[in-house]
Amino acid sequence: MLKYKIDVLEELKGKGYTSYKLRKDKIMGEAQIQKIRQGEIASKETLNTICKLLQIQPGDLLEYIDD
Repeated sequence: MLKYKIDVLEELKGKGYTSYKLRKDKIMGEAQIQKIRQGEIASKETLNTICKLLQIQPGDLLEYIDD
């Protein structure tokens, strides 16, 4: 199972991207923000956006944990 290694929304907030700003500036939709809040893996496009905004690689964001 894939899981986030970091608290994505907290990291984005630290870079100045609150959930309000993400929605207002149409960087990320509410459905994707809710998925992240619930620990679900977001869409590939959203993961690309997160990596770009945080300047990280996907391996810094996600990890695989064997069920």
